Amino acid sequence: MSEKAAIIGGGVIGGGWAARFLMNGWDVSVFDPAVDAERKVNEVIANARRSLPALFEASLPSEGTLTFARGLSEAVDGAAWIQESVPERLAIKHSVLRDIMRDASDEALVGSSTSGFKPSELNTGVATPPRVFVAHPFNPVYLLPLVELVGAATIVAKASDVLTSIAMKPLIVRKEIDAHIADRFLEAVWREALWLIKDDIATTEEIDHAIRYGFGLRWAQMGLFETYRIAGGEDGMAHFIEQFGPCLTWPWTKLMDVPDLTQELVQTIADQSDRQSGHHTIRELERIRDDNLVSIMRALKGRDWGAGAVLNEHDGRLRAKPEGGLSKEPIRSVERSIPIDWTDYNGHMNESRYGQVFSDAADTIMAMIGADAAYIDAGMSYFTVDTHTKFIDECRAGDAIHVDTFILQGEGKKLRLFHRMIRDHDVVATCTQLLIHVSLETRRSCAPTVAVAAKLASLVEAMAHVELPEDVG
Repeated sequence: MSEKAAIIGGGVIGGGWAARFLMNGWDVSVFDPAVDAERKVNEVIANARRSLPALFEASLPSEGTLTFARGLSEAVDGAAWIQESVPERLAIKHSVLRDIMRDASDEALVGSSTSGFKPSELNTGVATPPRVFVAHPFNPVYLLPLVELVGAATIVAKASDVLTSIAMKPLIVRKEIDAHIADRFLEAVWREALWLIKDDIATTEEIDHAIRYGFGLRWAQMGLFETYRIAGGEDGMAHFIEQFGPCLTWPWTKLMDVPDLTQELVQTIADQSDRQSGHHTIRELERIRDDNLVSIMRALKGRDWGAGAVLNEHDGRLRAKPEGGLSKEPIRSVERSIPIDWTDYNGHMNESRYGQVFSDAADTIMAMIGADAAYIDAGMSYFTVDTHTKFIDECRAGDAIHVDTFILQGEGKKLRLFHRMIRDHDVVATCTQLLIHVSLETRRSCAPTVAVAAKLASLVEAMAHVELPEDVG
């Protein structure tokens, strides 16, 4: 029988908690009196269903049962974990937490998603001895592993075990402090960003560029101090501090002063953000964010580092539970090096990645004949229906490879290609590939457009002058 989690408050954070528990096999009951709460929670869960399983090589447990309770008492009945995620107003939290404590079982773990309040503040007038602890996650809760835990040691230890079992990374905060740990950094960056905008130094987009293309990527996999330790070179952290410590006395920031959030400043920020991202809906932005996070975190899995190590650990738990001229040469369709995350436990490129390389080679040919992204948007494409791959030699991380492609047939609906993957001057694999032209509307074969057919015919004619290799399929 599945354990039950009760989520009180169905906003962005509450919906993320619901998705995280639900997709790890827990039954989940959500209570939020807002009329659109059910729709919002279901939309967040739909995003989670699309992205969370992509983090793991083993399948997640069967989903638990999701219900929307008519009242708080119904939601917390029988719950082993209760997560309060109501608005960040202490009076509101006190009211909700008192109701929770009235109806919850004595054994239930009661966490609050608060980003700023301390456990002593949450428990005042609510629970004696203090039972409510801080379980502060980060959005999207169903993807990001970090959760800050603050509270009584015995309770926090039990909470840590539960959160670890659903692929989260608990960070136990040893002493109470306003805003815990992570949000204190975020607040400092946020204040500095407000000043940069107010003083017309940078726009919202330029500030985001500084983070996502620079130190944000470093922080994502190594944090602050480990990054700076490396910056110190062979002499380490002490050398770094000796070099850059004096900078702390320079008047670089305005962190000790906060700009007034005037209507003018608020409107400036809002206008800039609209120009930066207003062409996307919130759901689109969420999916872009999720896809990016999945890509980053899967890359970290290959190095067993940072968030990737958390995912590898959870995978273990899940598994444990039962160029050239066309007249004389072939087409140089791919030219690249082999990345580290393409290699497997044998230290060479996994066979699935050979398929990706040959698929990329076919994409090059499609683009050459006009069957490109615009063509696909117009509702037509080529689908691969048959491949024959011969593995001849290994490829390892860092190897520079290229693919030479020969067009064996290109008439009507059929496009038959022969690819040779080459490292230095040695063939490491070949692939014969048959593609059929299809309508993306009917998902059935059809003739290509006149323009595409004409370009393909000209390529076929040019390739008639290319000598085929002996190993052609």
